[in-house]
Amino acid sequence: MKTNFLFLFLIALLTACGGGTKVVPVAERIQKSWSAQSVKEGTTPVFTKGGSSTKPGYGSFRLELASGGVARFTDFDGITCIGTWAISSDEKTLTLTGLTPPPTGTNGTISFTISSLTDNSLTITRTTASLKTGGTINEYQLVNP
Repeated sequence: MKTNFLFLFLIALLTACGGGTKVVPVAERIQKSWSAQSVKEGTTPVFTKGGSSTKPGYGSFRLELASGGVARFTDFDGITCIGTWAISSDEKTLTLTGLTPPPTGTNGTISFTISSLTDNSLTITRTTASLKTGGTINEYQLVNP
């Protein structure tokens, strides 16, 4: 009887521990179509979805990150660029490369620092200034859908 109890206790303990929760890589979690919830150009808020905005064109902003590394980037001016995307090994940087047509002043590459990611939201900041917005470093709070 004591042996059966010990055996059941060990089975319950192993089942409860279960090997832990699987951590899904950022590269898998980020594969979605994102739209702008709010945008800051430098420190100036210029867009809020459903609110008054000085740059309503951000309502068309899209960042589509598909499996296989295909990226579609539509900026506030409505121009869509297609290229590839990758996440850095430390999972803190998203880089779009080979963008065609190349966005103004980028040579076809734009990088973003990832500051937060949930199932339905993503906050990223450009690592270099955007010439389209007057040389500002822009922060994008994105949502899916």
